[in-house]
Amino acid sequence: LQPAAMRTALQLQRRVSSGVPSAIRSHIGLQRTLQRAPVLARSGAYTYQMSAETSSTNGASAASPELAAEVESLRKQLAQLEVTLKQKEAELSVVYPYSKSYGRTMVATILESADGGKSMIGRTLRVGGWVKTGREAGAGAFAFLELNDGSTFDSLQVMVTKEVAAELGTALNKITATGTSVLVEGELTATPEGTKQAVELKAVKILHVGTSDAGTYPIAKKKTSFEFLREKAHLRPRTNTIGAVARIRNALAFATHKFFQEKGFLYVHTPIVTASDCEGAGEMFQVTTLLSKMKENAEAHPEVSAEQIQALKDKVSAQGGVVKQAKADAAANKEDTSLAARVKSELEALQKAKDELLKAEDAARWKGGFKRTPEGEIDYNEDFFGKKAFLTVSGQLQGEYYACALSNIYTFGPTFRAEYSFTARHLAEFWMIEPEMAFCDLTDDMACAEDYVRYCCKFLLDNCRTDVEFINKMIDNTSLARLEQVANTPFKRCSYTDAIELLKQAVAGGKKFENPVEWGIDLATEHERFLTEEIFKQPVIVFNYPKEIKSFYMKLNPDGKTVAAMDVLVPKVGELIGGSQREDSYEVLERRITELGMDISSYEGYLDLRKYGSVPHSGFGLGFERLILFATGLDNIREVIPFPRWPGNASY
Repeated sequence: LQPAAMRTALQLQRRVSSGVPSAIRSHIGLQRTLQRAPVLARSGAYTYQMSAETSSTNGASAASPELAAEVESLRKQLAQLEVTLKQKEAELSVVYPYSKSYGRTMVATILESADGGKSMIGRTLRVGGWVKTGREAGAGAFAFLELNDGSTFDSLQVMVTKEVAAELGTALNKITATGTSVLVEGELTATPEGTKQAVELKAVKILHVGTSDAGTYPIAKKKTSFEFLREKAHLRPRTNTIGAVARIRNALAFATHKFFQEKGFLYVHTPIVTASDCEGAGEMFQVTTLLSKMKENAEAHPEVSAEQIQALKDKVSAQGGVVKQAKADAAANKEDTSLAARVKSELEALQKAKDELLKAEDAARWKGGFKRTPEGEIDYNEDFFGKKAFLTVSGQLQGEYYACALSNIYTFGPTFRAEYSFTARHLAEFWMIEPEMAFCDLTDDMACAEDYVRYCCKFLLDNCRTDVEFINKMIDNTSLARLEQVANTPFKRCSYTDAIELLKQAVAGGKKFENPVEWGIDLATEHERFLTEEIFKQPVIVFNYPKEIKSFYMKLNPDGKTVAAMDVLVPKVGELIGGSQREDSYEVLERRITELGMDISSYEGYLDLRKYGSVPHSGFGLGFERLILFATGLDNIREVIPFPRWPGNASY
């Protein structure tokens, strides 16, 4: 008899052809069988003739070749069933679930089906989107619209006759303008042999038209510069490139969550407002409500001049002299009770003068609507959070808090850097992915980083191929090969010291770099790209960097010169990931914070992790936009985020 799992697989093949419900049930059953197969093998649920080579000395049985083959067979069957299930589900209803009131079918449902929409030929469908291009033909008898709804790169060709347009009270030239939105109903028909698409929609009814003035519509049919498109960020998603980038970004974001969830990580939301500087760089955006109250405070607290303070001080001094004389007079003539009463009166006047001085000195701390400390700095006790607060540059510190209780976590959110830079690699607002892992050293950390990047590349190739192929054709003709190489090639490992030696050898051989090469430098992008593009010709992980060029939280190596840090370098971009094993020694970490002149009170919780149950732990950070740059080959990071922020620009 065959094992139960194999019988289930055979039954699945028979059930799939009988209808969707049974296919779904079989899909679930096979998934459960596949998940249980290793457990069943260990528990003896399957009986196999084990050879001497597959048995260990302590009597525990290893999985047999037969079981391994069966599991692999089940995986293949499951993959085929998932394809079949997707097709069957699509056949149940082609109407998008949240556009049922319009009966709308997404273009992707038609064009990305297994047969390119051929199985839907003859069906009456409604599609809605925006006209990419339109043209009249047949001496104005009909028009062809390239209709795109953003669900896929390709547009669906729609043929509209002038009679159909007239029924809505419009002319063909009103619906052919680029940017026009339409919702049309029609019959899906086959296109002539040799046509790019297998199907087109012949409209029988137009249900909606949102006109677009071709004379003023800023997104022209011809190629438009990225610089101009940034000025029209509200319309640039309609262009081929930005639309493709948006879908690629979405796919990589989904792949990120999928990878970490499948590996058992917890998704943790770290704060955007923080009082700590994770990187110790000081290039942070400050968060304050004091500015909004500046005018109100300036009116409520008029400035007190130095002359006014001095006059009050003189008044106190003078009154002190009066009190002194009154006391002397009273001491000289103790029988005169009026002199004693005068002393009391003058003392009260002195106290009143002192109170006036204290009040004036406190009022003098208000300058320009801000209260100052005695040292002249702004007093943040008056601010919303009662202390200095900033937009985060990283969620790492808070991520470590959770990793040191929940083992494996990741963050994925916006971060901010107030770096006054206009380069093609810098943004003021960007997204970071930051996993943190307990009981994890640098070797494990590098393995996780590599697995993650390769997973993302493979996911993109499998799920966003059309967009990637467009990018490869129009933007960077090496992008597709680069993704395939990274997805299928193990990363190289190279110590920082060895990397410097390789770069020195290149210099000796005639290679010229703008930045000098010597041990102790922070590798520049030109160095990183040379290593990965010219020397190794594949992704490389450089590790064990000099401590002086890395952050305070990285674990000091036994040599005392380097830290257990690593950078993942990839072609086109250079550094894609930066990570390290975190310093788990309380004393060493405290010393590093003090040496760098950082406010140790801001890191009390971080130090407590090393005081109460410290564990070896590691993590890394990946700038999400750099991952998209790597995938697309675009030159400027401002093209890969929907609404870029840089110095002098916060539009939209």
